[in-house]
Amino acid sequence: MTINIQSVHFNADQKLIGFINEKVSKLKTFHSGLINSEVILRLDKSSSAENKIAEIKMLGKGQEFFAKKQCASFEEATDLACEALKTQVKKHKEKLINT
Repeated sequence: MTINIQSVHFNADQKLIGFINEKVSKLKTFHSGLINSEVILRLDKSSSAENKIAEIKMLGKGQEFFAKKQCASFEEATDLACEALKTQVKKHKEKLINT
């Protein structure tokens, strides 16, 4: 699975990139049909501490999954977005099995 990471208006360090690659690649274990993932990291212009946004779009065979989370750190936002995607992928796989 190809994982593309974009950081908007800042440079992500290698530690963060490694963390994201590890989390997103684990989703492949739930569905073998996942082909491509695109991760977009962005800073929100709000004054609150929770201004880091992680958007993850995954493409599978005939299916697209998307999750967007806003948290105090990019790691936390990525973790929550991956959990949401895991739920979506599991539901999709159950639908395929039941039909």
